[in-house]
Amino acid sequence: MRAVVGWSVVVSLLAGAAGAQEKKVDLDKLPKAVADAVKTKFPGAKLVGASTEKEGDKTVYEVSIKHKGSNIDVTLEPDGKVVSVEKEIAAKDLPKAVRTALEAKFAGATYKKVEEITKDREVTYEVLLVTSGKKTLEVVFDPKGKLVKQEEKKEKEKDKD
Repeated sequence: MRAVVGWSVVVSLLAGAAGAQEKKVDLDKLPKAVADAVKTKFPGAKLVGASTEKEGDKTVYEVSIKHKGSNIDVTLEPDGKVVSVEKEIAAKDLPKAVRTALEAKFAGATYKKVEEITKDREVTYEVLLVTSGKKTLEVVFDPKGKLVKQEEKKEKEKDKD
C-alpha cells in the first residue's frame, strides 16, 4: 500500500511539473488582446514566438519579439495586461552601480546573458554568468547594485537560458 501511495505522489508531482512547462502557441492563435497589447507597447516590433504557461492558477502568455534590435520577452495575461518585460541588453548598458557590484563580487566572470526585467514597475537586472571558478550562476541586482538573488545553474538549466 505504501508503495502505491508513494508512486501516486511521484506521478502527481511529475504531472504538476509538466503542467508548469511552457507550451508553444502559434502566433496566429494568440488572443487578440495579447497580440494587440504587444503591438501597442512595442510599435513596429516583429513577433517571433509565443508560449503559454501557468503561473499559480493563472494562464499567461509569453511573446518573444524583436524590437529596435533587441530581443524582448513580454509576459501578458489573456486580457492583454502586461505582467513583465524582459529585455536583453549589453553588459555595458547596465547601470553603473550594478556593473560595479558585479565586478566586485564576480571578478573575472564571463557574462552569458544580461537582461533588464520590468515587473510591476520595478526594474531588476538579471545576469547569467560563468565565474572564474567555472560555476554558472544567475544573479539578480536592483538598480542600486544590491544583490537580490543568486542561484547556481545546473547543466540542464543552462540550456534553457
